[in-house]
This record gives sequence, C-alpha cells and structure tokens, in this order.
Amino acid sequence: MFTGIVEEIGIVKETSRDRLAFEAHKMLREMKVGDSIAVNGVCVTVVSLENDGFSVNVMPETLRCTNLGRLHYGDQVNLEMALVFGGRLGGHLVLGHVDDTGEVMEVTSEEAANIMRISAPAKLMSYLVNKGFIAVDGVSLTIVDLDDSSFVVSLVAYTMEHTTLGRKRPSDIVNLEADIIAKYVESLEERKRQGLTFQFLSEYGFVGGTDAG
Repeated sequence: MFTGIVEEIGIVKETSRDRLAFEAHKMLREMKVGDSIAVNGVCVTVVSLENDGFSVNVMPETLRCTNLGRLHYGDQVNLEMALVFGGRLGGHLVLGHVDDTGEVMEVTSEEAANIMRISAPAKLMSYLVNKGFIAVDGVSLTIVDLDDSSFVVSLVAYTMEHTTLGRKRPSDIVNLEADIIAKYVESLEERKRQGLTFQFLSEYGFVGGTDAG
C-alpha cells in the first residue's frame, strides 16, 4: 500500500526482460531485500541492493500493461516506499496495481502551475469524478476536470520539481491507477443490482451475526 507521495526520483541503470535496476540514494537507508516499492506507481519487490541503487524483478504482464516496458537507460522514475501505518497519509490509498496507461495530450502553464490533460480508456473513466483522486505514474493527484475520454490535473511547483511529471510532454505514456474506493463502490452497486442479501453482507463482514436466544 502506498500514498502517492513520491520520495525520490530514481534513474534507470539496466533493463532486461525480467529485471530492472535503478540508481537511488535517499531511499537506500531504509530499503531492504524483499521490500515492496512503487516504481512509477507499479508495486514491485526489491530483489537486490547495491551501494548506489537496487534491482527488481518484473513479469511480462507488468511490462505489457504499464510504462515500465518502455524504460531505457538513463530514464527517470518516481519512487515510493510502502506505507507505514501510524504516520500521516499525505495523498490517498494507492495499491500499486496499475489499471491501465494513458497518454499526455496537452500541457499548459497557468501562473505557477502546469495543467495537464491525459487520455484514459473508457473502462477507467467510469471510476473518475471531478475533485476525485487519480495516481499518475504513482503520484497522487486531484482531478480538476474531465470529459468522456480524458481528465485534467493541476501540478503545483513542488510536484513538478520533485517528480517526473514536470518533464512530461504530449505523447508521453503514463501509468494510471483509479481510487480503490470508487472500485469498491462499483462492486457494491453491482451486488445490489444482482440482489444484495443478508447472507452476503454477513459473509463479508458488513453485518454481525445474530444469536438465537
């Protein structure tokens, strides 16, 4: 589980069919083999540590469904360690399970902010609402506008400086993860349409059992 608050920008050192290596410094103080880490919003597992970075294994499905398969030597990526419960939740709950990719359509300036429009597939747009959350390359952002096929986010100066989003340009591909709460709401609505029963609610812990006198 992550929050979408990027802790460091890493640099790609090596790419192969099943392994990616990154240069990092700040995060190495806490990182250990076996830790979960979000790379551009994709949850992967640290398999080795070096003095100046770390490596992760990746599956073919991950390379196909995210922008990790497009990485090259020297590219920059957003990095975040897994959430430690008990601290402040600065962004929103991000699972690191990317739903799909989108394409940067337009980037414009508005005073100190950058306004970015990103296309998204229809199946993902159904989860998005104005002022709702979206994770873009692992960065927790608020949607400020949307239509049937795209959404708009506003990037403050801090986000542009401390994540890779400040370097994105039209035609760049980004990883997208919708807010998990929207997915749960959709699931419950589907259950209601199918007939939400007391047995279902009890089975999944929404209501307690009753004692027979």
